[in-house]
Amino acid sequence: MQTPRSVSRPAAVTAAVAAATLLTACGSMHQPASTYSQTSLPAAIQVPAGNKVAWETVGRGDITYECREKANAPGQSEWTFVGPEAVLTNRAGKQVGRYYGPPATWEANDGSKLTATQVAVAPSGAGHLPYQLVKANPAMGSGALEGVSYIQRVALQGGVAPADKPCTAATKGQKTVVKYQADYIFWKPI
Repeated sequence: MQTPRSVSRPAAVTAAVAAATLLTACGSMHQPASTYSQTSLPAAIQVPAGNKVAWETVGRGDITYECREKANAPGQSEWTFVGPEAVLTNRAGKQVGRYYGPPATWEANDGSKLTATQVAVAPSGAGHLPYQLVKANPAMGSGALEGVSYIQRVALQGGVAPADKPCTAATKGQKTVVKYQADYIFWKPI
């Protein structure tokens, strides 16, 4: 005859094994393959063959401009890009990192981060920053950004220098902040 203690112990072990098996199965499930397509983007900012989408984020934040003298044009001034400050979220809206600069730096919540070198830009529409393709420099730290080869900036909203605020000799040195949103698509070699 079995005692209640001896019956419950095997049941507890069986339940623990079942739970561990389930957790292992869930942990090994991969995110569905990206449905992102770059076919409608200008050729100049398309990522070369041999790369695949590794991470998709949405950046929302601010871009700072400063009224400065135009390069090689004494006496003329213009709004000059100073740097971004944005939160990066996944497609579900959860914060996964941030984008800031200078220099332009993408940093994942896991501590990995990288900078990049611009390869190409293309117009994206009036009142919006241009599309952009950058080649990633080697990531610092291990994590989500490790091994990234390219980053595309697409699906742009806003972010251009203010057209309604004059940038003149009298306003040189003044800064202004503009809201923007963009998708940042991170690519890794296949």
